[in-house]
Amino acid sequence: MKKSAVWYALFVLFAVNTMNFFDRQILGAVGEPIRKEFGLSDAALGALGTAFTLLYAFVGVPLGRLADKIGRKGILSAGVLVWSLLTVGSGLAQNFWQIFALRLGVGVGEASCAPAATSLIGDLFPANWRAKALSIFMLGLPVGVALSFAVSGTIAKDYGWRTAFFVAGVPGVLCAIAVLFIKEPKRGATEIHNIGEQKREGSPYKLILASPTMRWLILSGALHNFNMYAIGAFITPFLMRYHGADIQQANFVSMIVYGVMGAPGLLIGGFIGDAVMKKRTNGRMLVGATAILFSIPLLYFALGQPRGAMTAFLILMGAGCALMYFYYSTVYSTIQDIVEPGLRGTAMAVYFFAMYVLGASLGPYATGVLSDFFTKRAAATAGIIDLSQTALEPFRAEGLHTAMYAIPILSVLLTIVLFAASRTVTKDIEKIQNWMKESAHDK
Repeated sequence: MKKSAVWYALFVLFAVNTMNFFDRQILGAVGEPIRKEFGLSDAALGALGTAFTLLYAFVGVPLGRLADKIGRKGILSAGVLVWSLLTVGSGLAQNFWQIFALRLGVGVGEASCAPAATSLIGDLFPANWRAKALSIFMLGLPVGVALSFAVSGTIAKDYGWRTAFFVAGVPGVLCAIAVLFIKEPKRGATEIHNIGEQKREGSPYKLILASPTMRWLILSGALHNFNMYAIGAFITPFLMRYHGADIQQANFVSMIVYGVMGAPGLLIGGFIGDAVMKKRTNGRMLVGATAILFSIPLLYFALGQPRGAMTAFLILMGAGCALMYFYYSTVYSTIQDIVEPGLRGTAMAVYFFAMYVLGASLGPYATGVLSDFFTKRAAATAGIIDLSQTALEPFRAEGLHTAMYAIPILSVLLTIVLFAASRTVTKDIEKIQNWMKESAHDK
């Protein structure tokens, strides 16, 4: 395939992923005015994020299998169009259950993105360029998140939260059209051992889960996404309540911390991961684990900053989030390395299923539940008997602040899991490479 076609495909996939995370993050950007308008608790606000991720996970598995059987760009284009239209529809919601249902629908559309797009990238780029290509694709995460915080926060301040949803849906329609002009690569075209459409015998799910590394990565995904989605859902409300920022100020800080700082994390993670892997087969896993380890004290001390110290919070939390983004470049490329080309879409769907059901869906909701618990405890300590939403409002800053310490605690467990994966990945890569070599010879 011509280089121009390959790079066009990667650019469009990057744009799609940007809108994927733009539309996904918008609820975190404008969640506080939604909570106040509908009279919601933090648990209910977190549940709106859970609505998205639950259907995202369940629909992603069949879409991943479909991506391994038919043209991937058609699946991707249809998904982008669906989620963009439903994002616009979210701005019309009149109560909690209406916006909950619409976010369910957005999850269905966005479930098409990761399995189809990463499978395409796996066949567009050879193994020695795969982490870099995936890091460029995953740049859509911090770029989309950053733009969502900045654009949605500004629009919400001047025109209300509903208008932010209307604006968000338009670029996705253009992306859906651009996807149709991608040239679909042949499966396995960039492998050293070209096996075409060949697959191992047996259940695809058993084959994928037979890999010890894959099982460790699934567990790591649940832990990492719990943390990332907890931050994404509550960083803006935290800045508004605890540090006294207005919605625009809070979203600009969130943009830098959770969005902009992710870009160097992804790129540096991808380049270091590829470089270390040339010397050690488990290099990517070691890079990812070390980055998470170094992020823990940064996250802890960021949350420990006194009220109003937003600059110190920005620096510490931003550095911590940059290191957390190493995860995507190193782990996503490793999944491509330990699975044959014909099962990559399914492998990503299985990984995303567990990652979203056990991690992303629980992160915002569990953090919201913890926040409500600590809010009520703070109110009780102050002698407040009335536990209505209005009476609890002065204590919500303290409640959310305490709840967010769950993030560095879970990062400790994540570090251990990634180091465990680094001990099994060499054997799993050798196993799949040997199988492809034998299959290419027998072809």
